[in-house]
Amino acid sequence: MAGALTLLALLVYLLLAGGDGEDGGATGTTAGERRGGGPVTAQVVRVVDGDTIEVALDGGTDDVRYIGVDTPETVKPGEPVQCYGPEASEFNHELVDGETVRLVFDRELRDVYDRLLAYVYVGNRFVNAALVRGGYARTLEIPPNTSRAGRLAALEQRAGERGLGLWAAC
Repeated sequence: MAGALTLLALLVYLLLAGGDGEDGGATGTTAGERRGGGPVTAQVVRVVDGDTIEVALDGGTDDVRYIGVDTPETVKPGEPVQCYGPEASEFNHELVDGETVRLVFDRELRDVYDRLLAYVYVGNRFVNAALVRGGYARTLEIPPNTSRAGRLAALEQRAGERGLGLWAAC
C-alpha cells in the first residue's frame, strides 16, 4: 500500500510540476509519449485564431490555448470581431499553420474549456513571445501558469512604447 501511495504522489507531482523553465533548446518528446512534465511535439492541423490552434496529438486532435497572451477576438460566438483581431489571426497563421510545434507546459495542463495550455515553439521561435513582440497580443497572466510572465510583460511594454500593432491601431 505504501508503494502505491508513493507512486500516486510521484504522478501528482509530475502533473503539477509542468513546464521546464525557459526551454530554449529542448527537443521535446513525440506526441505519442505522455504529457505531464516535458514538452511534446505535435502537428498543427488548424489555426483557430490569434492565440489558439488545433493540433494532432496522441491519435486525435486537441485545441491548444497559448499561455500568457491574449489576442483580440475574431471567432468568439456572440462577440464582434475586435480591433486588430484579423491581423493577429493572420500572423498566427504565418507562424504556425501546417508546422510541427513543440508544446511546453506550465503548472496547469488544461483550462476550464479542456484546451491544452502551452508555450508554443516552432523550432527555436517562441510563438507566444512573437505575438506580443509584434503588437498582435497583450499579456494575460493567469496563475499558476506564469513561468514566462516577466519575459512577456517586458515584450509588451516595448511593443506599446513603439506603438506596434494593436497599440497603434486600437
